Amino acid sequence: MNLQESGEMYLETILILSKQKGCVRSIDISEHMGYSKPSVSRAMGLLKSGEFIKIDENGSITLTKEGKNIAEKIYERHNVLTDMLIRLGVDKKTAAEDACKIEHDISDDSFNAIKKHIESLNK
Repeated sequence: MNLQESGEMYLETILILSKQKGCVRSIDISEHMGYSKPSVSRAMGLLKSGEFIKIDENGSITLTKEGKNIAEKIYERHNVLTDMLIRLGVDKKTAAEDACKIEHDISDDSFNAIKKHIESLNK
């Protein structure tokens, strides 16, 4: 199953919330993202059928291996791109918002070049 940007955003949110809270439920995702409960419920159904998440009998949501790989990739892109924009003089809020837009569309080659450049600045 090929994920859309919204699916990637949900997976990234599940990853972030699991790091913050441990246990993630649909209501947590709804509150974090500002989406309605029915919208989140539908998205969770799609992610579950695509085998990106598992939902236990208590409603606890966990990422599958594939879901976690995608979420970590998007999360890393978000952090690196935000850092790059801040270094260029963009304020934190705008940098984070813009990184969120870019992280889903940038090619692996371009992202890896940016990441390599940022790492070289940190040496």
